[in-house]
Amino acid sequence: MAIDTKTTLLDIAEKAARTRGFDGFSYADLSEAAGIRKASIHYHFQTKAALSAALLERYHKELEDCCAEIERRNVKASGRLLDLISLYRDALDDGNMVCLCVSLISSRESLSDEVNHQIVEFRRMMARWILSMFELAREDGSILDVKTPKAEARATLAILEGAHLAARAETDISVFDSAVELLTSRCTG
Repeated sequence: MAIDTKTTLLDIAEKAARTRGFDGFSYADLSEAAGIRKASIHYHFQTKAALSAALLERYHKELEDCCAEIERRNVKASGRLLDLISLYRDALDDGNMVCLCVSLISSRESLSDEVNHQIVEFRRMMARWILSMFELAREDGSILDVKTPKAEARATLAILEGAHLAARAETDISVFDSAVELLTSRCTG
């Protein structure tokens, strides 16, 4: 089954943003990678701002779906946390890229107000999902020492995002593993 041009462009742009940053590629780069003219890119995304909005919208939906799947697979909070950590770890591609949201945050000044708002909404969605996981942990006891689920959620999201940046800086997945070790060690099963 052939992938449509718009999806191909989003895939190429996402990889470029996650490896080089959103400011690190142009429509000329997309044109070359996709084997199409820049005018064809503008047909799908009139501006780079429109492209960034479409990228984040797609990413938001994908992560919502991933979180729902994690919930379906795991009754216990500890399983959810371990799967979330694995999701973030897998997104690193052995330290060669960062998640799209982290990449876009570093280009905040270059992004439209709409996209900056989408970033905030994405992070709120993730924080709410992590909060519900820590609330479950207080009930099921599968994550040790959960005192304040809201604070745990904010700290966990910051750890995951920071671990991404640290692993990318050193192009070393073990840096991510070390950064999340305190989280994983709290999981009881």
